[in-house]
Amino acid sequence: MKWIVALTIVWAGITAPLMAMADGESMTGGTGSAPAMNGERGMQGLPSLRDMGVASEGEVRRVDGAVGKLTLRHGPLENLEMPAMTMVFRVKDPTWLAQLKVGDKVRFVAERVDGNLTVTALEVEER
Repeated sequence: MKWIVALTIVWAGITAPLMAMADGESMTGGTGSAPAMNGERGMQGLPSLRDMGVASEGEVRRVDGAVGKLTLRHGPLENLEMPAMTMVFRVKDPTWLAQLKVGDKVRFVAERVDGNLTVTALEVEER
């Protein structure tokens, strides 16, 4: 029970600044458009996932923009207590998919959203 409280406190400390940014221009790059992915390849505005320390590493295996899904071969998802494997995820923002290619190395955060495993933060490693 104590670890749940500790995780909740840590998660609140990580997400509160991000939620505050959601209303500002920094999340959209000042364009007023949908939030961009975070990362090195044209994805700006959010703190680096490396700095947050909660991201997992993976490799893009398939991009299915028609249904808004992404297949990743990934390392352990510690926040979900899942081992390394290849699996399909929904993405928080389907516009991210247009920026991904098979073979891209990514860092990401996956969470359960409405019962579905969803990538909620994503950055592409520099090629």
